[in-house]
Amino acid sequence: MDLDMNGGNKRVFQRLGGASSKDSNQKVCFHWRAGRCNRYPCPFLHRESPPPAPFPGSSSSTNNKRVADDDSGFAGSSHRRGPGSGNNTWGRFGGNRTVTKTEKLCKFWADGNCPYGDKCKYLHCWSQGDSFSLLTQLDGHQKVVTGIALPSGSDKLYTASKDETLRIWDCASGQCTGVLNPGGEVGCMISEGPWLFVGMPNLVKAWNIQTNVDLSLTGPVGQVYSLVVGTDLLFAGTQVWSLDNLQCVQTLTEHTSVVMSLICWDQFLLSCSLDNTVKIWAATQGGNLEVTYTHKEEYGVLALCGVHDAQAKPVLLCSCNDNSLHLYDLPSFTERGKILAKQEIRSIQIGPGGIFFTGDGTGQVKVWKWSTQPTAIHP
Repeated sequence: MDLDMNGGNKRVFQRLGGASSKDSNQKVCFHWRAGRCNRYPCPFLHRESPPPAPFPGSSSSTNNKRVADDDSGFAGSSHRRGPGSGNNTWGRFGGNRTVTKTEKLCKFWADGNCPYGDKCKYLHCWSQGDSFSLLTQLDGHQKVVTGIALPSGSDKLYTASKDETLRIWDCASGQCTGVLNPGGEVGCMISEGPWLFVGMPNLVKAWNIQTNVDLSLTGPVGQVYSLVVGTDLLFAGTQVWSLDNLQCVQTLTEHTSVVMSLICWDQFLLSCSLDNTVKIWAATQGGNLEVTYTHKEEYGVLALCGVHDAQAKPVLLCSCNDNSLHLYDLPSFTERGKILAKQEIRSIQIGPGGIFFTGDGTGQVKVWKWSTQPTAIHP
């Protein structure tokens, strides 16, 4: 094989694994890793380290044997690589290759145009795990979905978004049957009985879906980002808190960044934050709350939602700002599955009959079904 080592063929030779004193200094092609390199020839490597076996007769066979024996991926075990693994160059030339999938969603597949098919190293699926499956997708919102509500006794699903709309969906057909314009950006939405409560700038809108009574509750200052109903009271969380009429009994300061979501589970309080943690709080004998356990994620945590599975075991749904949602068995925090999205999942809602909903930053609402029917965790 006669190669011109002064031209582009030299780079091709090195990419295929040819011996070179400069090979260890070459960088792996960023675009190749992303599955979209179109340069020919490319000046960077189209394979991962360690390098593949040298050509027969190469003087570096001893060094390659040492690399093969020192299989860092199985340190301390008796595992040895299977036949042909030493020839996996991850390049665009040659024969078959084994594709090792990463934990990241393929953006090109998500947009419907990945050219690599089954050979793509990124995931071509919206979820991992066998305890749930995707039923359908509801398209319509143009910005992040900030609220999902399924009022008791209603056959309609309500979704809210920062695109300043509320959409009404028929639960039987999955079709959008109406669009409401509340008059501003929606920060959150919840339902309580026949009432929908919508967090708006400087007010909360209340709408009775049975009587069509529409009320505006003034008082909040700033965008209302969170709402909760408890003991016949509606509490609204805004950018500016007024404590004129409320007494603070305890300040919880364990998180080091913004607290994004809170849920109650039995005698425990669960909180999540952009500091990459989920904290479990329990009351002491003195009545104060203390952290009993901290679960760490790789990325900031955006939202929490809890259910019980068919065996009455609690399961935590935990969305992170790497566009993923994890499902954990509690209290062990053993992961039983994961959901992936194009953008951050900001809304999670449990429905009847083993159904749950997720809403992400693209405006998409996805409908999921458990393989075993869970029950919602109530505050």
